[in-house]
Amino acid sequence: MLTTTSIYRKLFGFAFLLLFASAAMAEDCYRGTLDKQYCDRNRDLVADLPLDPKEWVNPDTIIFSYTPVEDPAIYAKVWDGFIKHMSEVTGKKVVFFPVQSYAAQYEAMRSGRLHIAGVNTGGNPVAVSCAGLVPFAMMASKDGSYGYEMEIIVPKGSDIKSPADIKGRTLALTSPTSNSGNKAPSALLKSEFGLVKDVDFKTVFSGKHDNSVLGIANKDYEVAAIANSVMGRMLDRKVVTPDQITSIYKSATFPTTGYGHAHNLHPEVAAKIKQAFFTFEWEGSDLQKEFKKEGRFVGIHHKSDWDVIRKIDTANGVSYDCK
Repeated sequence: MLTTTSIYRKLFGFAFLLLFASAAMAEDCYRGTLDKQYCDRNRDLVADLPLDPKEWVNPDTIIFSYTPVEDPAIYAKVWDGFIKHMSEVTGKKVVFFPVQSYAAQYEAMRSGRLHIAGVNTGGNPVAVSCAGLVPFAMMASKDGSYGYEMEIIVPKGSDIKSPADIKGRTLALTSPTSNSGNKAPSALLKSEFGLVKDVDFKTVFSGKHDNSVLGIANKDYEVAAIANSVMGRMLDRKVVTPDQITSIYKSATFPTTGYGHAHNLHPEVAAKIKQAFFTFEWEGSDLQKEFKKEGRFVGIHHKSDWDVIRKIDTANGVSYDCK
């Protein structure tokens, strides 16, 4: 028979266990570079699904955005077939959201207004840390190879013949979070040529890779650092022509745009989204017509695949400020 004393003891013991469990969970909430609203219990460097199912998001309409490095109007059509495929696989309405800036894309996911995003290479660690992005896929060729290079380009006929000639000049970069448009050239020019950004050469930001390519083609910029994957697509569309541009430097290969979902998506929805990516039929699609070198989506692991990008950030003294 339970006495009043034994009941209190059991209640006290239960309360103690709850307190202990809460403390353990709090202690288990490793963050690393993640914002305080996220946890990384398995130490894979990305935000985990919240433990409380009440915090899981199961939207009626899935919102998808592609990195804003190029004309959003063009890419709404390019992604249309893929959007329809995802709608069929998930059983939900899927809408393409044309973001105008990197910051707008991160904020949309952080605030819950964006569920899936293709985030540029350099911006992936920022989106992971500040917006709860969980990267899972990347475009690749049919044989599984992937990536792009950072190139430094000048107008045809320029007297800048090598990166060493950039000293005393103005280099056009794209945006602070861009890998090939800021972080990589800043680190590589310093390590390989002894040129320190904003000390040995001036810089301006164009906003997007296509702006930089056009600026070089039209001789608005004297030198620019860009992702050659973007330039290649612009050449294919005849937006610019090869006789307008000269490349004076090409980097090692970097991973390309990483696609991920919001960390708090219902796991069944997240699984369906991944299924849509990995079952999409590229042959004859608008994606294949635009991304000519690509032929499939492959799985990625942020911790390992973006290690080189985080090292470049470290070399540049970059921290993922989520304010």
